[in-house]
Amino acid sequence: MLKLFKGGIHPKDNKIYSQDKPIEKAPIPNRVVIPVRQHIGAPCSVMVERGEEVKKGQVIAYSEAFVSSPIHSTVSGRVIEVADYPHGVFGKCLSIVIESDGKDEWAEGIPINRDWESLDVEEIKSIIRGAGIVGMGGATFPTHVKLSPPKDKVVDTLILNGAECEPYLTADYRMMIEYPEDILIGTRITMKVLNVSKAFVAIEDNKPEAIRVMKDIFKGTEVKVIALPTRYPQGGEKMLIKAVTGLEVPSGGLPADVGVVVQNTGTIKAISDAVVQGIPLIERVTTITGGAIEEPKNLLLRIGTTFQEAIDICGGLREVPEKIIMGGPMMGMAQYSTNIPIIKGTSGILALTKSEINMNRESNCIRCGSCIEACPMGLNPSMLSILGERKFYEEAKSDYNLLDCIECGCCTYVCPAKRNIVQYIKFSKSQNALKAAK
Repeated sequence: MLKLFKGGIHPKDNKIYSQDKPIEKAPIPNRVVIPVRQHIGAPCSVMVERGEEVKKGQVIAYSEAFVSSPIHSTVSGRVIEVADYPHGVFGKCLSIVIESDGKDEWAEGIPINRDWESLDVEEIKSIIRGAGIVGMGGATFPTHVKLSPPKDKVVDTLILNGAECEPYLTADYRMMIEYPEDILIGTRITMKVLNVSKAFVAIEDNKPEAIRVMKDIFKGTEVKVIALPTRYPQGGEKMLIKAVTGLEVPSGGLPADVGVVVQNTGTIKAISDAVVQGIPLIERVTTITGGAIEEPKNLLLRIGTTFQEAIDICGGLREVPEKIIMGGPMMGMAQYSTNIPIIKGTSGILALTKSEINMNRESNCIRCGSCIEACPMGLNPSMLSILGERKFYEEAKSDYNLLDCIECGCCTYVCPAKRNIVQYIKFSKSQNALKAAK
């Protein structure tokens, strides 16, 4: 029996725009802007120079740090600049600009055809690391690190996260329907690395076609496909673990503390591509949608393609958007420009109209408790927002479990005073992090 998590909300999912749009391979861009920071952990150092000729799949930025992930060229062509460019998360970031030669030639040795079953675990992890694979649900945590839990943590369960609970987004949904064989192979590879015999594919029940396809492909295997009640943020790791296993990750803990590793279905496909064919992470499926998009689509885009180019492939804008968001509307980040490059964690580009977003001005907290009821982590978002607003950052952390917040935005969604609760929380976290770094 499924164990439902506390709180959560039921926003209108708005997936109808793109859920029936098969993945479309985008044309090779004339130019790509590839940031050296596309993951949690140490940024990469540039490995190429201006004027240098590069091939698709060639490593162009690298770090020796364990918690890091190499960056590869996504086209063949010539490096025309290494400079700061706009970035969807950091504002600006050192980036490598490559002008495509139109040949789209692979680096030497790519692709290949490997017998992955003959590889040992360390070889597989080395391949995953070398391919630059990170969590593609948006968190961008290096996958080889996630697949290397501490020796004192006994992992016995793998969960594939196919919930895709964010409104509007349908990239994972389409991948489950269109790439089931790759997901099957990627799952078997991941289970081998973790040495587990128990695995689940967790999908919200508003995706019946994906559930059917996954059940068909995993039929007769040890992998169980589970339909979860549709409720945001069902795709959060801790929520998913509670629903599927009944286990609760302790405050300040990680999934490995309860013997679980969670991987996004897109990440699982990338693992299959890398281990079986030697293909690094140079492109990803992204949903381009929203009321301002002329023809919403799910596009397979090269990393470094700009938002504007992706929007143009969708017929452009039918009206001037009120807001552009990278990711989903609940946890995504608003952008000031469409001159932003697609990175490994770009699950969606939303161009939203005025009627699709909340334009009301915030007021003082009215102490209604709605945010407390909605919080899936059992926190007091109202108090956290007030402490953040008044600059009591340390008190928010020590007395109100600030760091347990998963920034899902449920509190902001239900707040009748229209307070920007999650923004205050994010800022409090950043201030504590800055203090710790000094």
